[in-house]
Amino acid sequence: MEQKQNAVEQRPVFMPRVNSDNLVKTDMVRFERHVGFASRQKKKSINDLHQVIRKKYGFNHVLELSSKSGNKLSFLLSPLSLKLTENNGEQHSVENIFQASKVFEHGGPYPDLLTAPPRQAKKDERLQNSGKLIGYNDFGMEWQIEPLTMFYDWLYVNALKQNTQLHEEVMSYQAFTDIEFNPKKSIHSSAYALALFVALNKRELLDNVEDPIAFYDLCEGFKVSNTERLLEEGWF
Repeated sequence: MEQKQNAVEQRPVFMPRVNSDNLVKTDMVRFERHVGFASRQKKKSINDLHQVIRKKYGFNHVLELSSKSGNKLSFLLSPLSLKLTENNGEQHSVENIFQASKVFEHGGPYPDLLTAPPRQAKKDERLQNSGKLIGYNDFGMEWQIEPLTMFYDWLYVNALKQNTQLHEEVMSYQAFTDIEFNPKKSIHSSAYALALFVALNKRELLDNVEDPIAFYDLCEGFKVSNTERLLEEGWF
């Protein structure tokens, strides 16, 4: 039987910035992907990706956010696990709130997705069959679809702000990756949102992020370097 050859791929790395006109710097990294679905193959690919990052940027502490990392912190920081307590007192995962808030041409929001298993909520057929996504409605709080990642980033940053027990360990990392994140299929990246939180925290700019308008004005005050920009530049 012919053995499949490893392939060279590229994935984004998200780097918090403190003394820069970017809050987060996003760059593309080429690495060797080990073919196969086994967990050990994924871990080999992650190791190769992080070796390239360490060599290129001199970073010693890089966190892989996907479930393939085997890191307990990655599990706790997953949007499937990380919970946000909203103004009405209800607590749900970032993933549940994001999916339940979507408003389409022919349906939504779908608040019943708040209590569905997060992976099930993400795959609910109504999210695919309700027409074009036109915005978000989170308990009556309406968000426009653009800037494209603003609502997702706001959810994630606020959820992590509330989970103070994670802050010390999170702040020790210099960059973040998610080998499962495919910019061709989605622009919303928890690894980017995590890097954004770290940058805001280091700059002591987290005080008013609960206010959507303040969060919007804060983020728009910096140049944006995310996967949306990479797509515009033709990386994918």
